Amino acid sequence: MALYGKEHVDRYRATDGREGHSWNDTQTLLLTTKGRKSGEPRTAPLIYDMHRGDYAIVASKGGADEPPAWYVNLQANPEVEVQVWGDKFKATARTASPEERAAAWPKLAAEWPDYDNYQKKTDREIPIVLLEREGAKRA
Repeated sequence: MALYGKEHVDRYRATDGREGHSWNDTQTLLLTTKGRKSGEPRTAPLIYDMHRGDYAIVASKGGADEPPAWYVNLQANPEVEVQVWGDKFKATARTASPEERAAAWPKLAAEWPDYDNYQKKTDREIPIVLLEREGAKRA
């Protein structure tokens, strides 16, 4: 499905993910952060996979040397909103530890093989972010 940016977000929301969850042979969720300067909500459709019960996303920005704005926003305020299909929930976002990243990266790269190419394009280690659902039991 050729959805990008605002159109992707709008179709995903309007259809509870029936349009937009499946995207370019992968799966996406909607992540809403609070703008670190504006305080306004900012929503991005992002590829995800599961990691030990949490949603895992990659702050790649296509291999750019700077992280995506949503990652900088969640560093300032880790309280986020997530939508997966019609399931909307609050979560706390955190950067995966080195051990968690090592375990999650291969699955995420299998979900979107370009992640390995993105990592080769930049000197920064591309972070993986774990979205921990509010109220979820931790092991």
